[in-house]
Amino acid sequence: MNRPRPTYFRNAIDLRDKVQVKVLRKRLNLSNDQFAEVFRKSGNSISGIAKEAAVSKPGKVVA
Repeated sequence: MNRPRPTYFRNAIDLRDKVQVKVLRKRLNLSNDQFAEVFRKSGNSISGIAKEAAVSKPGKVVA
C-alpha cells in the first residue's frame, strides 16, 4: 500500500496535531482562548504566533 507521507513544516503549526498545540501553548504560557485569538491574528506561523503573544502580553519577552 502506498500512502502519502504527511508533510510537516518546521515553521508552521498544524491545529489537527493536539500535541503540537499543547506544547506551543505551554511554551508561550497561553490559555485556550488566548491561543485561539493569537492564532486568528497571526496565522499558522510559529514565529508569528510567538511575536503576537509577546505583543499581547506586555512585559513578557518570548524567546
